[in-house]
Amino acid sequence: MTDTHVHAPMSTDTEPRGDLCIRTLAMPADTNANGDIFGGWLLSQMDVGGGVFASKIANSRTVTVAIEAMTFRKPVYVGDLVSVHANLVRQGRTSMTVHLEAWVLRRKDRLSILVTDGDFTYVSIDDNGKPQPIQRDGATIAT
Repeated sequence: MTDTHVHAPMSTDTEPRGDLCIRTLAMPADTNANGDIFGGWLLSQMDVGGGVFASKIANSRTVTVAIEAMTFRKPVYVGDLVSVHANLVRQGRTSMTVHLEAWVLRRKDRLSILVTDGDFTYVSIDDNGKPQPIQRDGATIAT
C-alpha cells in the first residue's frame, strides 16, 4: 500500500489553518448542564466539516472510522460563531487522516480562538458501503 503523507501545519493558536469546511452558530439548545456548549455537539460539527472535506478529496462518499488525539482547549459559549478548518495529514489507498481545528469568534472579540482540534480518519466507500480506492483528481491512488 502506498501512503501519501502530508504533514498538517503545526497550529499557531493565532489563526485558523486549512480549508474552511463549515461555519455555524452555537445556540442555547446545544448546551450541557453547565450552560456551555456540549462537547459532543462540537465534535459532531467537526465530523460534518471533515466529512465534507474528505468527500471532496475522495470524489465519493466517505465514512468516519476513527477519531484520535481530540483536544478540547477552551469552552464554546452560546452565540459563538464556530468555524471548522481541515488539513490533509495522510492519504492511503482507501483512507485518509484529516486534522480538524474548531475556532470560535466570540461576540465582542475581533480575533478567533482555537477551541478544539483532532485527527479524524475517513474511508472512501462505494454505493454498497464497501471501501473503495480514493479517486483523487480522476485517478485511482496506486496500490
